Amino acid sequence: MIAALLRAGSSGCAVAFAILLGCGALFASPAAADFRLCNNTGSRVGVAIGYKDGDVWTTEGWWNLSSRSCETLLRGELVARFYYIYAIDYDRGGEWSGQANMCMRDKEFTIRGTGDCLVRGFDRAGFFEVDTTEQQSWTVQLTESTEQTPQRSPASAAPPNTTPPAGRQGPVIIGNPPR
Repeated sequence: MIAALLRAGSSGCAVAFAILLGCGALFASPAAADFRLCNNTGSRVGVAIGYKDGDVWTTEGWWNLSSRSCETLLRGELVARFYYIYAIDYDRGGEWSGQANMCMRDKEFTIRGTGDCLVRGFDRAGFFEVDTTEQQSWTVQLTESTEQTPQRSPASAAPPNTTPPAGRQGPVIIGNPPR
């Protein structure tokens, strides 16, 4: 369920981050065919997602996740290989972003199409790519770089095409285990 975005003051240091993709090391749950996101940080985060809906790219937000919690963003078997995520840290500032520009806004939204964001009255943000390798379910885990991150699995997906800002640790990608 999408909750309205409640923007907290975000001055201070940007959160250092690593992005882990795969079934959860910290949050075990029964197998389900969904797209889930886990917030493994000590902060509250807001999350938006981009996905292909028929022939049109759609962006949707905001899910507000408390510290150390998970949320299902899309229910059911995944129908695409690539999804896109943008997340912000409400408590300490900073963001998890990438190079795929998509439309969004500060309030709850569902936006069809990724072109002419500003002309249509929306903001534009860089979302990071999630390659699900065509798995039926996928979990994205947001963590801080100060936390221990596992080595990249040999069977994992390729890293997203993102260049982390200076001073931040890049993403570590771990694919879901085959079923």
